[in-house]
Amino acid sequence: MHDPSASVQFLALGLTLAFSWAFQVKEYRTEKVTEGPFGRPVIYFKQGAKIISPWHEIPLYARDGNLHYICEIPKWTSAKMEVAIDEECTPIKQDVNDKGLRFYPIPSNWNYGLLPQGDKDPVDVMEISSKAHHQGDVYEVKPLGVYAVIDGGKLDWKVIAISLDDPLAELVNDAADIEMHLPGELEAIKIWLSKYKESEGISLIKFGYHGKCLDRKSAQEVINETHELYGALKSGARLHDGNLSLI
Repeated sequence: MHDPSASVQFLALGLTLAFSWAFQVKEYRTEKVTEGPFGRPVIYFKQGAKIISPWHEIPLYARDGNLHYICEIPKWTSAKMEVAIDEECTPIKQDVNDKGLRFYPIPSNWNYGLLPQGDKDPVDVMEISSKAHHQGDVYEVKPLGVYAVIDGGKLDWKVIAISLDDPLAELVNDAADIEMHLPGELEAIKIWLSKYKESEGISLIKFGYHGKCLDRKSAQEVINETHELYGALKSGARLHDGNLSLI
């Protein structure tokens, strides 16, 4: 739990009313604190006085088979923020190293976040709508495609999605539609993924499937599979190394 003496800034009253089968994303707010010698930003999710986990307590599925995604890094920003899956209630934190807070060398031209309730490491989302999203807010998106990034021999899926409130949302329904309406967008995403990994000392980034962005059907299969693995993790049917917080 965070230090009660930390400075507190209320970011927003996150209001997202979206139904997922019998589930509802309830009214919540985000609370930003700073901690440690570097003034590390930390974002907690709260319902009333209760701190909740954005990874565990926000449902994956939204209306009409669409998805909820949580924004960690708004487009045009460079602070490297991500859900701390090894801490109770899994707040969003900025990464640090021995030199201080971590930033991407090149700001992202896309909103970056995660899908809740996915595997042992939440599935990343690169959201391509025209507006910058608010850090810690939950949005309804539809998946369009997915990249298979090979990072240190480990498969790291990057789902490409678009928010339902974007003007292009009705026109863009699959990876091929991205190239039609936003030519060059998929290649720019792939280049950015390579560049930011290089900045972290990873000299060789590989992409599965010959670097192709797979289609929406493939993205949905990845999402379904990782969600099933997450369910097994939560139920205890699948073991983990003990470094994950399941609350």
